[in-house]
Amino acid sequence: MKRTDEEVILRPARPEDYTTAVALLESARLPVAGVAEWFTRFIVAEDDGRIVGVAGLEVYGTDGLLRSVAVADAWRNRGLGGALTNEVLRAATRDGITAVYLLTQTAETFFPRYGFRRITREEASHAVKASLEFRELCPASSAVMVRSLQGAS
Repeated sequence: MKRTDEEVILRPARPEDYTTAVALLESARLPVAGVAEWFTRFIVAEDDGRIVGVAGLEVYGTDGLLRSVAVADAWRNRGLGGALTNEVLRAATRDGITAVYLLTQTAETFFPRYGFRRITREEASHAVKASLEFRELCPASSAVMVRSLQGAS
C-alpha cells in the first residue's frame, strides 16, 4: 500500500472492489469488458474506505496495456490519475514488462508527462494488437501511445 499526498491509499484491487471499480469506469465512459479477467492486475485509490480511483494493466508477454485509468469527479485535478499511472508503471517494471501501451480518446495530452509517446496503430506490438481492448473496445480513432520500460528502475 502506498499513500498519496492527499492521504489516499493506493493498493492492489481486491475482489470486493470490483463492483465499485466498474461503476467508476462506467461513470467515466470507459469500457468495462475484460476488466474482470484482469482485475487482479488493477490498482485502486481508496479514501476513507471508498474507491475514488482505479487503473489496470493487461499483460501480454513482456508487453503491458494500461487501461481503465479513472478518477471520481471530486478527486480530479489533484494528481490522483498520475499517481495511479505511476503505480501501475512501477508494478509493470517489477514484473519485467518492457513496454506499456495505451489507447485513449480523451487523455492524449495527459500521458506524455508519464513518458508515453504517440505511435501509429501498426507500431503496437502484435500481442497488444490482439487484445480485446485494441481489437474491439477502442475505436480506430483512439490515440495509441507507448512507454518503454527498458532500463527503468
